Amino acid sequence: MEALIRWRHPQRGMVAPSEFIPVAEETGLITPIGEWVLHGSCMQARNWQILGYPQLQVSVNCSAQQFRQEGLVDVVTRTLQQTGLPASSLELEITESVIVEHAEHVIARLKALDKIGVKLSIDDFGTGYSSLAYLKRFPIHELKIDQSFVRDIGSDPDDAAIVSAIVALARSLGLRVVAEGVETAEQLAFLKRLGCDWAQGYLFSRPLPAEEIEQLLHNGIPKAQLARA
Repeated sequence: MEALIRWRHPQRGMVAPSEFIPVAEETGLITPIGEWVLHGSCMQARNWQILGYPQLQVSVNCSAQQFRQEGLVDVVTRTLQQTGLPASSLELEITESVIVEHAEHVIARLKALDKIGVKLSIDDFGTGYSSLAYLKRFPIHELKIDQSFVRDIGSDPDDAAIVSAIVALARSLGLRVVAEGVETAEQLAFLKRLGCDWAQGYLFSRPLPAEEIEQLLHNGIPKAQLARA
């Protein structure tokens, strides 16, 4: 599962994160919001594991401000202890810009998180800075291909070439690769041929509240794994 945040405003209804996250970052509220999301996500994932889905993992996006925090590793460690979620069941997603712009500040945190068993993923890979040195220097476990490359993968040779190159790069480095924004069977079939490991997107399910996800778990979620067992 990937944790997503929405704001249910009493007058405006459902507010997208693209509207309120920038404000939260400007005001500094992104840090307490991020900690709240992390705790809630870990607690929910642990509850699902107890219900009979022990292999379930949860991914949580981590903002640049959060990752620059000196106490980030302590926050993650404490959250895992409080919720009982195994560290191996948590994945933190960060963008390329966080690593490239703040390399010396985040490398110690990346290594500390890796040491306690938390997985680390590069979100929207391919859309940021093209420095690949960090893939060798830092303990990264997964690359997530941005949906902008996946959308026209079957009709745009350039997108197909980019996705193919990312998959090949990830596999050569021993990293897992996930395609975002998969909406059609044709896209899925193309990704299978490339050897992509996993996929996520509307083809499998739209974003859902926890109670509806429990129904999905009960009925059986369509398989999102592509290449590896």
